[in-house]
Amino acid sequence: MPATVDIPEDLRRRHARSPEGRAWLAELPALISLAVRRWNLSVDLLPGAPPWNGHTGIVVPVKRGDGTAAALKIAFPFDEAVLEPIALSLWNGHGMVQIMEQDTATCSMVIARLDAQKSLIKVPMDEAVDVWGGLVRQLSIEPDSRPGWTQMPHVAATAERYCDELPARWNDLDGPFPQWLLEAALEVCQTRGAVSRREAHDVLVHTDLHYLNILASLDGTGYLGIDPQAQIGDVEFAVAPCLWNRLQDLPRRNAEAGLRRRCSELAAAAGLDSGVAAAWAVVREVENALSYLETPGHDGDAQRSLWVAGTMAGRSLPGLPAAHDLKTLD
Repeated sequence: MPATVDIPEDLRRRHARSPEGRAWLAELPALISLAVRRWNLSVDLLPGAPPWNGHTGIVVPVKRGDGTAAALKIAFPFDEAVLEPIALSLWNGHGMVQIMEQDTATCSMVIARLDAQKSLIKVPMDEAVDVWGGLVRQLSIEPDSRPGWTQMPHVAATAERYCDELPARWNDLDGPFPQWLLEAALEVCQTRGAVSRREAHDVLVHTDLHYLNILASLDGTGYLGIDPQAQIGDVEFAVAPCLWNRLQDLPRRNAEAGLRRRCSELAAAAGLDSGVAAAWAVVREVENALSYLETPGHDGDAQRSLWVAGTMAGRSLPGLPAAHDLKTLD
């Protein structure tokens, strides 16, 4: 029984805020034990060493029965966690970490182990852009006859939903940013939503493929994506997370032009339309800004999202800090 697996304190704090989270935390040691027995795993942690974790789950380094290095991931049960193993199975290791075992009932799975210390977050930007673009090309697979495709949400449907939700949320917050920015996001949703459903070249999209979600393989031969939040639709929808991350790497002089240039470089590396990528970034950051403003204590995060959204829409918003004074992502 893997009694040496301690639950990371920040994961405890995050999920202890709700009854459902507290119940999951109480059950988590038993879920780890169950998975270890079911899949003949051994925990591969030094004594006292903590496992890895993100916002929504725990990742325990393990070895399989044949000695292969792997990782046991157990997520808090929510919609994206249920869809993750399905998306991983569709990608089947092409540009994405390989899934080896999975149990939907417990949101548990075994995946290939990557080097958690080697992400793209500190890699020089030119190299990071090239790696990101190459992975996006690999990940852009078209729907086929496998049943998992029918469970994937669609970007176009998300855009249609935003057409109703974003104005209502903006009004509920008493118009917290200029109306022109809201209207810019809605125009994209209207033109890339219902229209793109008929016209676009839809593929499977990792919608959260930022620099920390790309890790080096253990043998150092390349990089793979992790933690997919998958939808079917425009590949350009994937660019935005690489715009709201690593803002500190932008030039201090005219950071706005630097961000727009970064968008173009990312799009070029992946063979995408930079204009569509910029448009989707406006939508995604307007939605992010509203989410932050709806949550007390996230004003700095909202400012960052509004700066990116306004920059990609081509207009500055008054009253925001300069790029290098914006709150950085944790």
